[in-house]
Parts: sequence; structure tokens; C-alpha cells
Amino acid sequence: MGLRERIAAELTAALHGGDLKLERYAAPPGDPGLFGITPADPLWRVHGQATGMLTGGFAALMLQSLHPLAMAGVDQHSDFRADPVGRLNGTVRFITTTTFGSSPAARDVIGLVRRIHTRVRGTAPDGRPYRADDPDLLTWVHTAEVRSFLAGHQAYAPRARRLTRAECDTYYRQAAPVAEELGARKVPRTASEVESYLTRMRPALRATPAALDSVRFLRAFGRTPQERLAVRLLTNASTGLLPDWARAELSIRRPAPARSCWDRPLATAVGRTLEWGLGPSQIQAAARGRLAGARQG
Repeated sequence: MGLRERIAAELTAALHGGDLKLERYAAPPGDPGLFGITPADPLWRVHGQATGMLTGGFAALMLQSLHPLAMAGVDQHSDFRADPVGRLNGTVRFITTTTFGSSPAARDVIGLVRRIHTRVRGTAPDGRPYRADDPDLLTWVHTAEVRSFLAGHQAYAPRARRLTRAECDTYYRQAAPVAEELGARKVPRTASEVESYLTRMRPALRATPAALDSVRFLRAFGRTPQERLAVRLLTNASTGLLPDWARAELSIRRPAPARSCWDRPLATAVGRTLEWGLGPSQIQAAARGRLAGARQG
């Protein structure tokens, strides 16, 4: 097996559990998808750009951890420490299926996540009750996620493929219905609404011991020395996608020159290598084929 094939196999295993399950994306022919996303749409472009999604995904986990109730749910109910790859597979499956998948496949993964959320409830260390299906908590998780994905795209996609200001607003509008299907409410739909929302949320955010521990775990993750090195380089870069106040809260003291002159070029090189190894996306190709059925019918 050559280098490119090894990279593709390892990434497919890490991100998708080894099976892309292309039937989720390829059929039924002509199905527009639950949210009608096409290859020309900002949501497709952002979620289809590997380096931006990897760095943005790490940033999203760090930012989400600053909500004490969200972090308590993850800490007390998630198996991310015992099975981090399984947790990653589930997250990737949800994002790819709701973006590129057929309507039935998207409904299935949304229904699965909703059922899981009904079982995640408890009491945070500060004594407050929480439940994963709390609409306000769902809005926080979603907003932190999409803000980070978009930041990753704008930093690591080739310059010609980055979004305009208007397209950034479209991205947020196209992402909002997914969160609403899960039960979120008052979901921000423009870049200015997202930043205003984060400003309003700041008094409620802080780095709990569980949050700090999760960030340490994330940055040290990897099943092999090569994987640990790649994760460290990508997570270093992902800290540059966080708001300044979030880095400070998480005690991430990485100077701006290091982030811009060291972290970003290294992450760009790692990302391009991973993208080369993966080759053209089979998932996106399957989705394009399904969408083409509508034009042929």
C-alpha cells in the first residue's frame, strides 16, 4: 500500500469508522436532501473542505466546553475518553449526512441524536440541572460549532474558494434549520447575529476543571505517533480560530506571531497532505450523482 492509500485508509477509519456508507448519499436518485443543499451553496462548500473542518472542529470542541452545563453533559455522559474515535465518527456522520445525505438518511441521524439527547440529563458540579435537549443549550452547541467551522474554512480553504461576507450570512442561514430540527430556538442566522450572541453568552461561560481536562485530552489525542503529531499541529492551529477571550479563559497562551507564522503554515501543510491522501470526496461525488437524478428525470 502506497503513502496515499495509507493516508486515505487511516483517515477513513478515524473519521468514518472505516465505512463511508455511500448509500446514505447516493440514493434515492433525484432526492434533494432534507435541506436542499447543492454544491454551489456555502454550506456544502464549508462542510466539504477538509482542512477547515478539521481545524474548525477542534476549535468548536474547545469553544463549546466553556459552557458549564454543556461540558457537564459531555463529562458525565459521553464516552469520549474511552472511545474518542467512536465519538468522532458519530459527529462526522451527523454533519456529513445532514449536509450531503438524502432526506431519509438525514431524518434518521437527526432522530437518533434527538433520542440520545433525551437520555442525557443530570446535575452540573455547580448544582444546576441540565438536559441535552434544552433548546438554549442546543443553540449554544450549534452556534459555537458553525462559527468555528466557518472560521476554519476562511483560514484554510484556498483563497479563491473562501466566502464573501454575504455568503457567510448565507452559510449561517443554511445551517440553522439543522439545529432547529434538533430543538434549538432563536438560532443566529447571520455573522453579526452570531457575534452578538457570543457577546451575550460570555457572562455565562467559564473554563471548568472538566473543560480544561477535555482540552488537554483533545490536544494529546492520537493512536500512533504520526497521528498525535498531526493532531497537535492541527489543534495548535485551531486555537487561532477562537475568539481572544476564549483562548484566555482556557489558559491558552500562544502568542499571535506563533499562531500566524508557525501554526497556520504547518496546519496548511498538514491539511493539504491529508486532502491529497483522501483524494476527491467519494461522499460528495455520491451526493452529486443523487442530485443529478433530479435533472435527468
